[in-house]
Amino acid sequence: MKIQLSDHFTYKKLLRFTLPSIAMMIFTSIYGVVDGFFVSNFAGKTAFAAVNLIMPFLMIVGAVGFMFGTGGCALVARTLGEGQSDKANRQFSLLVYTTIAIGIVFAALGIIFIRPVALILGADEEMADICVNYGRIVLLALPAFMLQYAFQAFFPLAQKPGLGLWVTVFAGVANMVLDALFVAVFNWGYVGAAAATAISQAIGGFVPILYFARKNTSLLRLGATSIDFKSLLQAASNGCSELLSSISFSLVSILYNLQLMAHAGEEGVAAYGVLMYVSMVFQAIFIGYSMGTSPVVGYNFGANNKEELKSVFKKSLIIIGISSAIMFLLSELLAYPLTVLFVGYDTKLLEITLEAFIIFSFSFLFFGFGIYSSSFFTALSNGPVSAVISFLRTVVFQVAAVIVMPLLLGLTGIWYSIVVTEVLALIVAFIFVIALRKRYGYL
Repeated sequence: MKIQLSDHFTYKKLLRFTLPSIAMMIFTSIYGVVDGFFVSNFAGKTAFAAVNLIMPFLMIVGAVGFMFGTGGCALVARTLGEGQSDKANRQFSLLVYTTIAIGIVFAALGIIFIRPVALILGADEEMADICVNYGRIVLLALPAFMLQYAFQAFFPLAQKPGLGLWVTVFAGVANMVLDALFVAVFNWGYVGAAAATAISQAIGGFVPILYFARKNTSLLRLGATSIDFKSLLQAASNGCSELLSSISFSLVSILYNLQLMAHAGEEGVAAYGVLMYVSMVFQAIFIGYSMGTSPVVGYNFGANNKEELKSVFKKSLIIIGISSAIMFLLSELLAYPLTVLFVGYDTKLLEITLEAFIIFSFSFLFFGFGIYSSSFFTALSNGPVSAVISFLRTVVFQVAAVIVMPLLLGLTGIWYSIVVTEVLALIVAFIFVIALRKRYGYL
């Protein structure tokens, strides 16, 4: 049965509607995980460390797609909820075309400046060469990468979450197969991993255009549009917290890498890379759920259906709480096998990574609430509150923790930093949820 945004969402229907978005985000995050696995095991820890060193920069330049996806989704969902479908399609088309244009510009700038960026991030000459070669190949697909982010938000809004899932699964499987072929069989090393990622991103970004550009059965269709700076500004404002979150996450990763180079050298950066890969997959679950529920929240907000808004919010808190506990238990149980999978070839690196993993896992109990609360306020078109939650969580608390904690506990303090950050972010999110409950009526 087709699920409509105007439906009443039970737990079962809510999970069915959001599952494709969750799966989409998981498969997207798996791109980097698969690259990391093959680079680490077939190209060595220097290449693995170099890829992890430049990855935050690549994520920063691609984050604009996430902004127009999530922020634009809230805008278009609200327009649909107000019964203005033609206007919604014009807004959707404008956001897609703008994302492509920005992607082309950012790709060109990234290719030009990637070497000095790599050196600033602390790479030596050998690592810098790897960063440049890997990064330039991935940047060729940047417009598609940004589109992929955007369409992940728009597919649920179009009431086609299943189609979005299949596109992402196809792109993810292509990445895995090409990684195995290029890196393990053809022995192209990290260059092969970069090529596999770029091709898979092209699939995930451009295939949806073929669907939305023709007549289809979804709520959205690409077509003629015109420059509407008000809509672009609203989308950017709504999605600024997600943009900020992506950029901040990458900038903080850079700071972590600098601290780790000082405290543990190349092994520390490689260990942090393993933690980030696992964290990316776990966070993808909450990001996907938040993206999946965002159209529902935005639609009911536009339709002034406070009872359904309240129902979705309460159910979401329960789902996130249960999921958080399960993730923590899984991470503790799987710490050793996952660590061996990535760095089992190096005893010292294995020891450092395993200790970090066990500590880092406690953050999984808390970060789902921070992610969802920021996305929830974005869906309510309250970009400023969403941005504050995101900024405190991904910048202020993280920077303070990663600077202070190593002074107290050395290398171990770096691993505790993220746990401290997520606890503080949970407190801030709780304060905003309570303070604004009467304005929106979700409690």
